[in-house]
Amino acid sequence: MRKFIIGFFLVFLGVQVMSAQKYFTKTGHISFYSDTPLEKIEGHNKSSNCVLDVATGKLEVATLVKGFQFEKALMQEHFNENYMESDKFPKAVFKGQIDNYSKLDISKNGKVTVKVSGDLTMHGVTKKVTTDAVVSINNGKIIADASFNVLLADFNIKIPALVKDQIAKSLKIKVACTLEPLK
Repeated sequence: MRKFIIGFFLVFLGVQVMSAQKYFTKTGHISFYSDTPLEKIEGHNKSSNCVLDVATGKLEVATLVKGFQFEKALMQEHFNENYMESDKFPKAVFKGQIDNYSKLDISKNGKVTVKVSGDLTMHGVTKKVTTDAVVSINNGKIIADASFNVLLADFNIKIPALVKDQIAKSLKIKVACTLEPLK
């Protein structure tokens, strides 16, 4: 019986340690920006999920496409129906890795720049993405910020000829997440 109790305690302790290595948020902020001389288009989604395993550097970010909010309701409607086809492709997902995750020291406050690489799946197409991210550790929380550009054509997002001068061919995407230990 004593061995059983000790074994149970060790398994419980192991689960606690393993879960402490994962950080999570449901309120990640993803935004994108398109800028042309004719029109600026900006969308924000503040309900993106992000999970980071600090032991391995594995990272996953997922967002519902319909969660993006726009200044103008018509922009939001066109974004979902005409461009992103969000009923057909409801999520955008990044699965990747912090390449130099050993630079992260979650035991003390500080800031470090890391390289992130992985696969971005959007509009039914998966492409490799590599970018730098600034990661700050603040009282046990991980605050991560990154930005990168994507070409709409790379993800088979077609722009009608009628509005081709109003929408940039490349979008700047920004990701900002505050992650807390997964419990």
